Amino acid sequence: MHVLTLVLELQLPGCASLKEKRGRLKPLLNQLHKQFNVSAAEVELHDAHQSAVVACALVSNSNRHAQRALERIPGWIESRRPDVVVIDHSISPW
Repeated sequence: MHVLTLVLELQLPGCASLKEKRGRLKPLLNQLHKQFNVSAAEVELHDAHQSAVVACALVSNSNRHAQRALERIPGWIESRRPDVVVIDHSISPW
């Protein structure tokens, strides 16, 4: 069994409130779960309006499969969510 995590540092330009931030993040987290079969949650910067740190976790019987799936997420976000900017990301074993 292999467990890998992806940590994404995101910028949410133009967010003026935490309510607006939640309105952008919640659909993104749901889309990540649906598209990549990962568990995703905001893990840091909860009180910052225009920044977020999101973690995705994937359990697989193949380390290679998990690595490939997580590597696709930052590009997928950038191509489908112009309202969210990926500042940084890192993949690591849990």
